[in-house]
Amino acid sequence: MPLGSDTVQRDTHELAFLVGIDVRTRGRGQGTVTPQAQAARDAASAGGNGGKSLHPAKSSTNKPSIPEFDAEESLAELRTLAESAGAKVVGEILQRRDRPDPATLIGAGKLEEIAGAAASANADLLLFDHDLTASQQRNVEKIVKLRVIDRTQLILDIFARHARTREGQLQVELAQLQYMLPRLAGRGIEMSQLGGGIGTRGPGETQLETDRRKIYRRVRHVEQQLENVRRIRAQQRQRRESAPVAVVALVGYTNAGKSTLFNALTKAAVLSSPRMFATLDPTIRSVTLPSRRKVLMSDTVGFIRNLPHTLVSAFRATLEEVQRASLILHVSDASSRLSVEQDAQVEIVLKELEAEKKPRLRVMNKVDLLDVEVAEALVNDALLDAKTVYISAAEGIGLDKLLARIDAMIEEDRISRVRLRIPQKEGKTLAILEAQARIYSRKYKDGAVEMEADAPASVVRRVREWIVSK
Repeated sequence: MPLGSDTVQRDTHELAFLVGIDVRTRGRGQGTVTPQAQAARDAASAGGNGGKSLHPAKSSTNKPSIPEFDAEESLAELRTLAESAGAKVVGEILQRRDRPDPATLIGAGKLEEIAGAAASANADLLLFDHDLTASQQRNVEKIVKLRVIDRTQLILDIFARHARTREGQLQVELAQLQYMLPRLAGRGIEMSQLGGGIGTRGPGETQLETDRRKIYRRVRHVEQQLENVRRIRAQQRQRRESAPVAVVALVGYTNAGKSTLFNALTKAAVLSSPRMFATLDPTIRSVTLPSRRKVLMSDTVGFIRNLPHTLVSAFRATLEEVQRASLILHVSDASSRLSVEQDAQVEIVLKELEAEKKPRLRVMNKVDLLDVEVAEALVNDALLDAKTVYISAAEGIGLDKLLARIDAMIEEDRISRVRLRIPQKEGKTLAILEAQARIYSRKYKDGAVEMEADAPASVVRRVREWIVSK
C-alpha cells in the first residue's frame, strides 16, 4: 500500500461507529411499539398498502401481521444512511435494554464500552439509530469524547448533501433550523450571559436568547422565500391545469427505484443511485401513453421510517405535486422482506399530506431480483388485481403493462371512438390525428380521408366539424 494512502482515505470519509438500541418492554423478544410503528400497523391493516406481503408473518388473529423493522434491520438501514452521508462504518454495537436510560439512552456503563471500541477503531463520530434529546447528546459526548449524531440529524445531513436547486437547499435549511431550535438550551458556557467583565455588561440578554432570536429571524426569512416558491409553483400548476394534462406522481420508500422507473418511462437522465435520498429536487417530464395521450410524471423525494416531521413540513412545497396528482404510483421494492412495512410508512406520510384517498396504482419494482418461480406467480396474481403491477424498471420488464394500466386509470381527456371524413387538403388536422390519436382504419375517397380512430376529448373537439355519424 502506498505511503499515506490511509491518510487520504480518512480525509475522504469520516469514520463512523454505529449504535443501535432494542428496547424490550412487552416481554421477552418483543420490542417497544413506538407511535410511528403503531401508526404503520394501523395504516397497513386499514388496507392502505393495497397489496400482499411477500413474506407474511404468522399471526394468531385474523388481522394481517405487519412485518416490523427489528433492531438488526434498523441498524442495517442506519448503515446505509451513514454510507449515503459519505461516512465509512468502522464498527457497530446493538444494546438491548428493558427501558431507555433517561440520561444517556443506553447507560453510562455501556457507553464506556462503546468509547473504548470506537477509540480502537479510530472513529470520528458516533451515529445513534435513535433520536436523542439535547441533554442525552451532551451527556454522551462527555463520556465518549466524540461527536454524536442521532438519526434525524443524519437524515438532515444527507438531504443537505443531495439538495442541488435553490428550492431544495432552502427546504433543507428550514428543516435544520427547526431541528436546532429546541436543542440550544443548556449547551454549556457559550450559552451563558453575553460578554463578561467590565465594559461588556448588557441589558441581560443571554447568548442563548441571541442565538434563538437569530434562528427565528432566519426561519422567517427562509419561510418567506419558500412561500414565493409555492406561489410560483401554484402559477405554473394553474397554467398546466388549464390544459387537460394529468399529473402522475411517483412516491415510495427511499431506494425503491422511483428515479430508475422515472428515467425508464420518460427517457430522462435523473440521477438514479443505490444511495438513499439520491433524489430531492422535484422533476417533471412528459410521458406518452398507449392512447397517445400525454401525462406529466413527477419524481419526488423518497420516504423513510420515522421521517422527521420537520422534513415533511419543509418539503411541503415539493410534495404539493403529490397532493395535486390525478394518479399516484406507489413504487415498492418487491425484493424486500419489509415491503409491506415500508408501504405502511409511506401511507403515514400520504395521510399527513392529505393525499391518502387519491387514486393509486401500486408498482412492485425489482422483480428481476426475485426467484423466477416467485416472480411468475406474482405476475399471474397481478392479472387479477387491477391496482397492482409487477415490473423491473432496471431491466424494462412490465413497463408496457404499467403504461396501459396508467392509461386506463387516467380520467382527464378521456378517449372516445370517432368516425371522420376529412378533406385531404387539411394537412394540419390530419397531422394532429396522426400524432395524438390511434387510427384503426383509413380510406381515401373523393379527395377526403375517411378514418376511424380513438382520440382524446381535446382532439375530438378540434375535429368535430368532420365527425360523421355511424
